[in-house]
Amino acid sequence: MEPQRPRPLSPHLTIYRWPVTMASSITHRPTGIALSAGTVVLAWWLVCISNGPEAYQGFLAVAVSPPGLVILFGFTWALLPHALGGILHLIWDLIYGLAPAAREMLTIATLVGSIALTIVVWIVGSLAL
Repeated sequence: MEPQRPRPLSPHLTIYRWPVTMASSITHRPTGIALSAGTVVLAWWLVCISNGPEAYQGFLAVAVSPPGLVILFGFTWALLPHALGGILHLIWDLIYGLAPAAREMLTIATLVGSIALTIVVWIVGSLAL
């Protein structure tokens, strides 16, 4: 009978480096939950629009309050990484950008792009008012 080799130890969280792609995948889940909650707000907005000016003014009073703006900003940010992540996965499905360096760069571009696009959407939206 052979002597047993010691089993390898798993790397501890303090020394293990999380790849950006893994952090992006983990972030995808809470933003998906935020999108679900945001869809309820979107449905509320549509109901208020269809029920006339008084109902819409009630929604608007909540939406332009500081907590309402934070929720709308968060909904906007949650939407954009999902959209850019879909484009990223389309690129990967077409078998482009699969090298480790390209994966990291595309994932970082998705994160930075979602933040930048969120800011741009809010600037354009505020200028349109």
